[in-house]
Amino acid sequence: MFGTPSVPVTHHHAKSGIADDIDFDIKGQELQFLEIELDPGESAVAEAGAMVWKDASVGMTTVFGDGSGQQGGGFMGALLGAGKRLVTGESLFTTVFTHNGHGKARVAFAAPVPGAIIPIKLDQVGGRLICQKDAFLAAAKGVSLGIAFQKRIMTGLFGGEGFIMQKLEGDGWIFVQFGGMVIERELKAGEQLHVDTGCVAAFTDTVDFDLIQAGGVKSMIFGGEGVFFAQLTGPGKVWIQSLPFARLAGRIGAAIGGGGPSRGEGSVLGGLGDLIGGRG
Repeated sequence: MFGTPSVPVTHHHAKSGIADDIDFDIKGQELQFLEIELDPGESAVAEAGAMVWKDASVGMTTVFGDGSGQQGGGFMGALLGAGKRLVTGESLFTTVFTHNGHGKARVAFAAPVPGAIIPIKLDQVGGRLICQKDAFLAAAKGVSLGIAFQKRIMTGLFGGEGFIMQKLEGDGWIFVQFGGMVIERELKAGEQLHVDTGCVAAFTDTVDFDLIQAGGVKSMIFGGEGVFFAQLTGPGKVWIQSLPFARLAGRIGAAIGGGGPSRGEGSVLGGLGDLIGGRG
């Protein structure tokens, strides 16, 4: 099978586990929002500013880092966790939403760009997911948010996401946001897939991420696909997005006279100009 749209799970009923196993529903099509149902004492953590609405019994606490309590070291540990988020371009803070009442209560979050909200249970993908820097939307409390560095210099320079990507670890549910349509591919050991660098949304840490040259000189200059493709080698799962935000922003900029669209997220100028930022 070539690939399947990665939106089969739109709701879930909780079971016991280490992280809070929250109930949820994902609603909408191109402009989705996530609705999480909490039992008394359960918590969810979300990106600052992502909330749409909540029941009155759900309290909000703003914390350094991810609120998972896994950094250790008290204040300095929390500060280190927050610093990791700052490096990936996210806010120093996240917001923890806890149901302080009785019965069920709900809180809802929205994706900031057109696309899909994908729920992933980390214990079903080996406990760790590597994804683009702005992918995280929300998670069950207990999931750890960190950073993953590209090990190869060329991949960091021209890989579309820069040297730094997000690393999500734990055993609970995470909710990540990707642009456009999302396809999930399962790669066998040694199986390779070539993807436009900006369209690599996420992959499990068993997948090897490298770059290959995108054809001859003529193709690189005039093909419009950039200088490099991302080469993903299995085993593991890969999530591919059809509309990277950088591409969408480039089209909008061209329409209003602010510049042309990005012709390939792996272009030389784009890579050098966004060495750390990773914008294509």
